[in-house]
Amino acid sequence: MIQEEIRKLTAYGVLTGLTPEEDRIYTINRLLELFELEELTDEEEPVQVCLEDLEGILRRMLDYAFEVGLIKENSVVYRDLFDTKMMSVLLPRPSEVIRRFWKLYQESPQKATDFYYKFSCDSDYIRRYRICKDMKWKAPTEYGDLDITINLSKPEKDPKAIAAAKTAKQSGYPKCLLCRENEGYAGRVNHPARQNHRIIPVTIQGDTWGFQYSPYVYYNEHCIVFNGQHVPMKIEHNTFCKLFDFVKQFPHYFVGSNADLPIVGGSILSHDHFQGGHYEFAMAKAPVERSFQVKGFEDVEMGIVKWPMSVIRLRGVDTDRIIALADLILDKWRGYTDEAAFIFAETDGEPHNTITPIARKREDRYELDLVLRNNITTEEHPLGVYHPHANLHHIKKENIGLIEVMGLAVLPARLKGEMERLKEAFLSGQDLRSHEELAKHADWVEEFRKKYDKIDRTNIDEIVEKEIGLVFMQVLADAGVYKRTPEGQEAFDRFIQST
Repeated sequence: MIQEEIRKLTAYGVLTGLTPEEDRIYTINRLLELFELEELTDEEEPVQVCLEDLEGILRRMLDYAFEVGLIKENSVVYRDLFDTKMMSVLLPRPSEVIRRFWKLYQESPQKATDFYYKFSCDSDYIRRYRICKDMKWKAPTEYGDLDITINLSKPEKDPKAIAAAKTAKQSGYPKCLLCRENEGYAGRVNHPARQNHRIIPVTIQGDTWGFQYSPYVYYNEHCIVFNGQHVPMKIEHNTFCKLFDFVKQFPHYFVGSNADLPIVGGSILSHDHFQGGHYEFAMAKAPVERSFQVKGFEDVEMGIVKWPMSVIRLRGVDTDRIIALADLILDKWRGYTDEAAFIFAETDGEPHNTITPIARKREDRYELDLVLRNNITTEEHPLGVYHPHANLHHIKKENIGLIEVMGLAVLPARLKGEMERLKEAFLSGQDLRSHEELAKHADWVEEFRKKYDKIDRTNIDEIVEKEIGLVFMQVLADAGVYKRTPEGQEAFDRFIQST
């Protein structure tokens, strides 16, 4: 059986272009070595495979590897470590991928990214068969259609792997999940394998950065652009310059940065990086509802975006002029306090104000969205005043980073099962408050059921998806420093006019 699977995996490599036909025998021999086999029986007939066969091929090879003792535990962590090693046998060296990318780039940037994205999927760095398990839908709101996803593609660690990780030797190599040293790394129980990972070096403002895709692909061609050095996130003048430098090299992609403070920042603040991709979020589609002009910047369009968070959009043909105005806004916001609006630049020496910036090119003009952020906490809101409030934690409790800011909810995997059981309990007339797992959703259900004349099996799925979308809209409103009330928008205007 294993010999047949070795032939199939090699055939998959040839089919996808990962493995040249000339390397077929060499690749088979490398896989024989990996599985500690000394020979291959004669092939009765050529094997035929398709892209969709990869998951089954890997599953059967991993089952065999566990049976013969090549894998310590038959769990997702150990299986992922071993199948990444298997896939690496099919792949070219990084230098070959880089050469191919830049050769295609000479034809067009999009041809280069099309090739690299396909390569990242074919190599199983992006596990397509897991990504397709994610639940995704559009939720209509007054701010446009928000993207909702319940993340099911990121595997949860099993108890044995968690225990092993606790006792494993702590290593500082690679320093984090974004460092260049991940490329080709074999991994360990507390760090994913990356032997099937290839990074494209790009030059950003004269420095070497890395370009790669996210293995979890929350949206189309979800990419990560990271500093070649392990240096912390910082929103400053150079951030705006770097964002536009990338957009000019890859004009079909947007790119943005998480904020640089805890609570309102991303999950990795220790390594300077951006996220981008080939996708248009609801925030990018949202219109400017009030326009302003700053003296000396008459050539730059400026306005407040109709969005639940507080967004200033700058637009023009000259990125240097956009950046100069963005610098002015950032400097003003860093030190801005408006007690009446509960905006404090700092308390006890701790800074609170920062910005989440997003850059894009639209036709012949460039745009820079500046999302105002503040991470102040209080006794009433210990996780953050401008953070999802406690009444929404049953759906979304995590920080609101760049992806959520733009209008895509990344919700926890627990919601899939909870919503299925909630719908059944509701339809059968059960008391949600008496249900340990579902009690946290009871207030929400009682509130939204009043809006519908009838909720039954024919419409409950649609209603629950719609209402989750409305919860996410409120999550964004909670994260907005200026509320969508007359008083909130008046305070927003005060800040704009002070710039």
